[in-house]
Amino acid sequence: MDEEQYKSLPLVLAGPILRRMTSKRLTFWMALSQRPKVALSLLPSGSTEVDLGDIEQHCCWLTGSDNLHYLLVDLPLKQELPLNTWIGYQFHLTPKGSSQALDYRQWAPYICYPNRDSPGFIIKPKVDNILHGSCRKPHHESADGLVRADNWLAQLPEQEWPSLLLLSGDQIYADDVATPMLVAIHQAIAQLELPEEPFCESVVALSSRLHTSEPYYQNRQSLLPQLSSASGPLKTLFKGVRKPIFTSSSAHNHLVSLAEVLVMYLLVWSPALWSNIKPVELAGLSPKQLLEYQQQQQMLDQFRRGLDKVQRLLANVPTAMIFDDHDVTDDWNLSAAWEQASYSHPFSKRIIGNALVAYAINQGWGNAPEVFKEVLSPLQSALLTPGSDAHQQLIERLFRFRHWHFQWDLEPALVVLDTRTNRWRSERKLAAPSGLMDWESLTELQLTLMGKESVIMVSPAPVFGVKLIEIIQSLFTKLGQPLVIDAENWMAHSGSANTMLNMFSHPKTPQHFTILSGDVHYSFVFKVTLRGQSGGPDIWQITSSGIKNTFPKTLLDILDRLNRWLYAPQSPLNWFNKRRRMKVTPHKPADAAKGERLLNASGIGLVSFDEQGRPSKITQLCSNGQEVQFQALDEQSHWD
Repeated sequence: MDEEQYKSLPLVLAGPILRRMTSKRLTFWMALSQRPKVALSLLPSGSTEVDLGDIEQHCCWLTGSDNLHYLLVDLPLKQELPLNTWIGYQFHLTPKGSSQALDYRQWAPYICYPNRDSPGFIIKPKVDNILHGSCRKPHHESADGLVRADNWLAQLPEQEWPSLLLLSGDQIYADDVATPMLVAIHQAIAQLELPEEPFCESVVALSSRLHTSEPYYQNRQSLLPQLSSASGPLKTLFKGVRKPIFTSSSAHNHLVSLAEVLVMYLLVWSPALWSNIKPVELAGLSPKQLLEYQQQQQMLDQFRRGLDKVQRLLANVPTAMIFDDHDVTDDWNLSAAWEQASYSHPFSKRIIGNALVAYAINQGWGNAPEVFKEVLSPLQSALLTPGSDAHQQLIERLFRFRHWHFQWDLEPALVVLDTRTNRWRSERKLAAPSGLMDWESLTELQLTLMGKESVIMVSPAPVFGVKLIEIIQSLFTKLGQPLVIDAENWMAHSGSANTMLNMFSHPKTPQHFTILSGDVHYSFVFKVTLRGQSGGPDIWQITSSGIKNTFPKTLLDILDRLNRWLYAPQSPLNWFNKRRRMKVTPHKPADAAKGERLLNASGIGLVSFDEQGRPSKITQLCSNGQEVQFQALDEQSHWD
C-alpha cells in the first residue's frame, strides 16, 4: 500500500464497543489501523474526572497486519464508579510519530447522543430493561433494527436507558453474503494488507487468488466438499444427489478465508472502511445474476448509511453477544452426521475454524476476557501466519474450548448459553438432530441456577417454540432430512429436552425465569407455568428475531393459523408432546389480526422488568418505526 493510501485509512476501524461494564471493572473493544498510545478518561455526571493513571498494562492487543490491530481494554478500577449515573468517557489515541492525542471528534464525531459532549454509559446492575435481538443480514430488504434501537435511545433521558443490549446470535451471516458485500470485503482486505492464507485440498490454493483473480463470486458452492444430499426414505427419491457439505441454500458467496470473516465484522459495525470502498461492475454475470447484484447493491447502500448510528449505539450501551449458526455456517453442528462430514475434510474444517477464530476476537473476547487469556498467544500466532501449523492448532483448540457460555453478575443474573459446541449427539442415528446442550453442560447450568430468585437466561433457539413448526421439523427428521428445515430445537432431542424441562421443576430452581431467544425470524411471547404445581416458577419465553431479517409472510400466516387450530386448549394433540406438563399461554401482538400470535417484523426487542425480576412490559421496536406491545390473553387461550 502506498503512503497516500495508508494515510487514508481511518485510525479507528470499528468501536469503541462497550462490553462487560461494572462499577469495579470496564471492558472496551476496538479495531484500529495503527497501534497508538492509549489513554482513557472518565467523567461521571456531577462529579470530578476519575483518575485512571496509565492504563497501558490493561490494554491487550492482537495484530492482524500492520494496518489491523484489535484492542481490548479490560480495566480494573481502584475507585468504584457510581451506579445509575451517566458516565462520560473519552479515549485519547496518539498515533505513531505524533505528539497529539486524538479523541472521538477526530475519528468518530457522530458517536455522541444529543446534548452530550462525549460518549458514555450507565451502570445498572439491577436490570430494569433490556434490548435484545438476533439475525442481522445486511442485504435483507428490511431496515436495520440496530438503527431503530439507536433512534429510540436518542429520544430517552439517560436514566431510562436499557441495562444492556443483548445480541443472541447471527450477528454476521458468514454463509449468506451478498455479492457486492463480498466485493467490498476483498477491497478492504487489500487496504488492510492482511496476510495470505494457503488452503489444503481446495480448488483455490491461496487466499490471495480467492480475493482477486479467482473470487468465485456467486459460485462458491462449487469450492465446497461434496456429500450425498439424501438419506433414509428420501434417498431413493433424490438418488443420492451430491451437494456441498455446508447446507445453506445461499452458500454461493460463503466466506472462506480468515481475512474475509475478520473484515466482515468491521463492515457491519462501522462506516469507517466503507469510505474507501468503490462500486464495481462485475463482468460475466448472467442477466439474472446481474439483476440480483444490482438489487443487493441498493440494499447494502441503505445498510451502510445507518452504520454511524450502529456504531453510536454500540459505543454507549453495554453489549453481550453469543453465536448461533450463521456466525459460522448454516446448521453448524446440527447432527453428528453433519459434524463427521464437515470436520473430516481439511477445507471445510478450515472454513468453520476461521469463522470461530473471528468470533473469538470480535465477540467472545469481550464477554469474559479472563477465560480467553489462555488462547491469546495462539490467536496472535494464527493472525500473523494464517494457514500455518499454529493456525490449525488454534482451530483444534477452539473446537475443544468449553468457555463460550458466560454469566454477568446482574440482578436478575444474566446466564448466556452455548447451544452450538457442546451438543448432545444422538446415540440412535447419526443424522438425527443433536441436543442443543449435552448432559455435562446442562448439569453445570443447573448448578449455576441454584439459589437464584430470578434469572435472565439466553438461549439462541427458543426453549418453548411454536409446536406445529417443531412437529414439521420432527417429521422431516424421521424422513432423514433434518437439514432441509433446520430441525434444531430443544424438543428435537429427548435427552436435552427432558433435562431442561426437569430443571424448571427443581425445588431450588429460580422462581422467575425469563428466556430470551432469537433464531427463527419472527417474534413471540409465551407465558409458561407447570401444571399441578402451586408456587412453581413463572417462565417467560420471549423471542425477538430478526434484527434485519423476516420469515416468508404467507407461510408464517398459515403456520400461525394452523398451530392455533391444531393445538387449541382442548386438542388431544397436546398430550403427545414433551411439554404436556406445561401450560403455554401466548401473548398477542397489539393490533394484530384476530388470533394472531406471531409477529413478522424486523426490529429489536425491548423487555422491561419489575422489582422481582419479572417481565412487566414486552415490546418489539420494529425497524419501520412501529412499536408493538405483546398483551396478555385470558387464561383459556393457552396451548399445550
